[in-house]
Amino acid sequence: MSDWAELLDSLTRDVRKDVRDTARAVRAVFRDEPYEVLTYRGYGNNIRAFVTGRVVERRGIGASTDGDSTLTNLLNTYRRVDSDPAPFAGLSIDYSGLTSAVKADDEGFFGSWIETPVAVTPQEEWIPYDASLVVPKPAGTDLVKATGEVLVPLATARLCIISDIDDTVIQSRVSNFLQAARTVMLGNARTRLPFPGVSAFYEALRNGAAGDEKNPVFYVSSSPWNIYDVISEFMDIQKMPKGPLLLRDWDIGFSSLSSSRHFEHKGVAISNIMRLYPELKFILIGDSSQQDPEIYLQTVKDFPHRVAAIYIRDVNHNAERSASIGKLADEVIASHSALVLCEHTLDAAKHAVERGWIQADALASIGEEKRADEGGNDSKVAAPDGGKTGDGGPPLVVDEASPPSSPL
Repeated sequence: MSDWAELLDSLTRDVRKDVRDTARAVRAVFRDEPYEVLTYRGYGNNIRAFVTGRVVERRGIGASTDGDSTLTNLLNTYRRVDSDPAPFAGLSIDYSGLTSAVKADDEGFFGSWIETPVAVTPQEEWIPYDASLVVPKPAGTDLVKATGEVLVPLATARLCIISDIDDTVIQSRVSNFLQAARTVMLGNARTRLPFPGVSAFYEALRNGAAGDEKNPVFYVSSSPWNIYDVISEFMDIQKMPKGPLLLRDWDIGFSSLSSSRHFEHKGVAISNIMRLYPELKFILIGDSSQQDPEIYLQTVKDFPHRVAAIYIRDVNHNAERSASIGKLADEVIASHSALVLCEHTLDAAKHAVERGWIQADALASIGEEKRADEGGNDSKVAAPDGGKTGDGGPPLVVDEASPPSSPL
């Protein structure tokens, strides 16, 4: 990014901060500000856990309904974006018998590693924790707190799945700014559409070849934390495997749109996860619209022999982009990994069956859900595959076990 854009972005942030601080001071004269603690799903192992969330003024946003109007969705989007944080809030975190003090940043976000005094041996994957607001002190005697969860993979896990969200799980069309903005601003968790068959495929990866491996699933995205509740609710509605959502602070500005910030955020998040679970192999899932192939290739280089496969959904339908992804093949093969570029979920699933990562009979359930998502029966709202027309052709498979299925 050029120097002038960085300067303009900095000035814009300063002006917004001054306006917000002034407005908060004026409101404080007339009323006590009711805050709420938002907890995001964390993750950890048997000796440490990462807890994260945010402290903001109460927004008054409930779960979405089928009857929500476009205006209701727009107002809720405004409440999410305009939510005023509690800068430098102090919290008390109770996790696994240990109480820790945590301080939020100037945007109200908190994120901290909790070191457990005694190794945790989880019987369940999700371990609860409590986050209580200490500063600013809540008005009256009311205690402002929330319960969060930390994912600790069980010993049965053999693989770890890390997936992008936009245009990988959810049809977002992030390559078209206006279409993506309209989707986010005017829709809700019930109007967002999945790619056909994606839920059944991820559930098959979670179950693994043994059928009960409970492989952990992480979702890493450059979407803003402001819409965490929308994405989380979407995942529940679509019955996606439960997993941590690792989003980012996306303060509107020039730098937030830069590809370097996208690359840095996802790369760091993935590296943190892989370092925490050195005993696991990884499957990385993304799409061709942004930099997922390049980010995942860098991950393969940084963690040799750790990435079992890279699955890339082809949403561009662009020969030049497909060719550039195909050129990554030599480096993928050299790192003993595999790359599959495909348009449909079922193609990735077939490769996973061939490599022994999911059960063969899972293909039937994935195909059945794909037909339901496409409107083949009345069990689900139709979610056509990204609004594409025609067939993008056979998948590109680059794997040590088999030669490429189409020319590079």
